[in-house]
Amino acid sequence: MRRLRRPLTAARLSTALGVGDDLRRLRAHITAWMEHSERDIRDPLRWQLQGSAKYFRPLTIFVCHHAVSSEIVPTAVMRSAIALELFHNVSLIVDDILDRSRYRRGRLTLHCRFGELRAWMTAGYITAGGFAMVAGDEYATRLLAELMQRLGVAECVQWRLRRRRLTVSDWRAIASEDTGSMFEMCARLGTRDSCLRRYGRLLGILYHGCDDVADARGATALGGGGDEDIRDGILTLPAALALRDPRVAALFRAPANGNMRRLRRKFADVLPQAEEYLDDLAADAIGEAVRNADRAEALVTLIRHTRALSEG
Repeated sequence: MRRLRRPLTAARLSTALGVGDDLRRLRAHITAWMEHSERDIRDPLRWQLQGSAKYFRPLTIFVCHHAVSSEIVPTAVMRSAIALELFHNVSLIVDDILDRSRYRRGRLTLHCRFGELRAWMTAGYITAGGFAMVAGDEYATRLLAELMQRLGVAECVQWRLRRRRLTVSDWRAIASEDTGSMFEMCARLGTRDSCLRRYGRLLGILYHGCDDVADARGATALGGGGDEDIRDGILTLPAALALRDPRVAALFRAPANGNMRRLRRKFADVLPQAEEYLDDLAADAIGEAVRNADRAEALVTLIRHTRALSEG
């Protein structure tokens, strides 16, 4: 499939997708929400929410809305997009603490800048704020609650299965409930039904896989990646492909003692296979968009942009 040569910034991508005005509205709402927050939480909120965010998830909501409707983004959909972006940042805060990450996208992570206690409290504050944002919207509240539960279960499953010799099918099942569930909800919040549900899930699985490949390649397009997944024995797409070799599986079970460098090389060796898998996944997502939306052009552009992320 034809790919974009390089990923776009949030502003340029929103313009390419025809949702630049929607993104500006969203940013203004988030800024206003932060500035009306409690004084003792305001600085951590600014640090977390005013960085170089990609806004990929709310952009997905907007694109899905416009794919099925000629109307401007209504208030309910905009509030859903804000709440989902807030919840995404909660997941980033938690991931950074658990991964012991010092940097994200070139700046200190929240817990390294303000300490773990304030980071955890900020995550809780953001979660409550997200649900308050959609109070009275039964549909959005139900979907966002389901999302948070699915994400929690997915993280526990991923941790339980670490260091095991699993398959690409296992990886896909994990990705479907991790990143896939997030983008599935984006599609459903954007259309207010399930017509693009599978498109959203495929987009999320593709994003997850491109993130895995970018990490193995050392790219930074998705926020950067180090050796955390190898260290913790987390199943990535390159890992799932490389684990077909029982010798690699043995290294994967015990990544310490000098094995991390060898694993990095083994994962790099299967990147061409991973790229082919991602091409097929992207083609499947494009087909899903064309079949289920009258205005699929932006949906296809979003897939092509996502596919380019593995190359950094």
